[in-house]
Amino acid sequence: MSKHGKKYRAAVEKLPANTEHELVAALTFLKENQVAKFDETAEIAFRLGVDPTKSDQSVRGTVSLPHGTGKDVRVIVFASGPAADAAKEAGAVEVGFDDLIAKVSGGWTEFDVAVATPEAMKEVRKLGKVLGPRGLMPNPKTGTVTDDTASAVNQLKAGRVEFKMDRHGNVMLPFGKLSFAVEALAENAQAAIKAVTAAKPAAVKGIYIKNITVTSSMGPGLRISAREMAA
Repeated sequence: MSKHGKKYRAAVEKLPANTEHELVAALTFLKENQVAKFDETAEIAFRLGVDPTKSDQSVRGTVSLPHGTGKDVRVIVFASGPAADAAKEAGAVEVGFDDLIAKVSGGWTEFDVAVATPEAMKEVRKLGKVLGPRGLMPNPKTGTVTDDTASAVNQLKAGRVEFKMDRHGNVMLPFGKLSFAVEALAENAQAAIKAVTAAKPAAVKGIYIKNITVTSSMGPGLRISAREMAA
């Protein structure tokens, strides 16, 4: 018995086997063959030619999606003083220091991104067991450890997405909603491709991006043409 529903199977049946697609055509197909009743998230996945066991081949970074993610990003900020005031004005859902650390330490994780000032990180590091497994630990490499908290909050809420390679050497990130226009989704996807390409570690030899697939929350995956990878 298939674990997928009729709409998913019907969409898959329309796809020719082992075929690569132009990006715009793939996105058009996903929009025209939506499986779920809700507004599905569009996702892009990269299979990378890296050795995930070697630290010098780790892939991590951020991308600013020109059309945002279509999601209201909940940002919390660990800070005090002027940096805390600036974060509140920028729209962080929770701002604090000792009190916020205690709240998160107690298991509260109703947020999407955490930002911290360098000073606050001395204590925030103690939250590793809570934040680490969820990929929520602030990190200087992704711009989430900074004294300019207002700028960080604004960028994150506007559509800056963090990406990180998993233990199998793959990267997957959201790049919008299927309700977006195809052109907007394509521009977001192209921004993601450029960001992951730019994050190539110097130690990686040979083919870096082996393949790219676009999909949606409940839909099938469509392999993207190699031409798109070189664009």
